[in-house]
Amino acid sequence: MSSPSKRREMDLMKLMMSDYKVEMINDGMQEFYVDFKGPKESPYQGGVWRIRVELPDAYPYKSPSIGFVNKIYHPNVDELSGSVCLDVINQTWSPMFDLVNVFEVFLPQLLLYPNPSDPLNGEAAALMMRDHTAYDQRVKEYCEKYAKAEDVGGAPEEHSSDEELSEDEYDSGDDAVAGQADP
Repeated sequence: MSSPSKRREMDLMKLMMSDYKVEMINDGMQEFYVDFKGPKESPYQGGVWRIRVELPDAYPYKSPSIGFVNKIYHPNVDELSGSVCLDVINQTWSPMFDLVNVFEVFLPQLLLYPNPSDPLNGEAAALMMRDHTAYDQRVKEYCEKYAKAEDVGGAPEEHSSDEELSEDEYDSGDDAVAGQADP
């Protein structure tokens, strides 16, 4: 039987070789970010989220801890912390699953089939049960506001002022200097 650390390495390599962008948080293999796209034909379609994954020492016998870094509107995700309702993954977790399953099965299922009867975000759960159309609209607004591909590089407040300038702004300064030198 292989050790949990070997299994962790294999699962992480398998995830990195799939279509997901994986970014290690530190030197160990226990914490990392994965970029995750909302499932097609759902109000989350077009959204991209950075997911923080922490693997417990007992992985794969114990489920990974998963949290959304950028905001998402969902009954089973805490809006402030981004943590996913642990019951959802712990109830279905088995050592037979691997990290690719988390991103190809678990998270899409979570977004496609929210459970408003066991909420972490009570407002989202109430809106979903009261007015599903308004709920879908709110989800789409959050996708537009917080889950664009360019937002996934880091939290909005982490961008430096240099990154805020567009190429046109850089070029305009050069053109003005060059224009003054010519008669």
